[in-house]
Amino acid sequence: MDRINHVETVYKTALVVVLLVVLFSLGQALYFMMTDKDDDKRTVWALTRRIGLSLLLIAMVVFGIWMGWLHPHDIGR
Repeated sequence: MDRINHVETVYKTALVVVLLVVLFSLGQALYFMMTDKDDDKRTVWALTRRIGLSLLLIAMVVFGIWMGWLHPHDIGR
């Protein structure tokens, strides 16, 4: 049982890290949008990266619920 709790803790930490990277990428896109004056594509790349990371985050949440590591609103506990 201790190994399962360790996996849950590591998985939840990974989810938080991915969420923070998504927020960082969003902030980066905002910064690039405000500072870039020419036809630079840094804003587009930052937003594209954010979308990909957001899809990864959603997939991780679904996988965590399916594996039983995440319990939304403690349903089924």
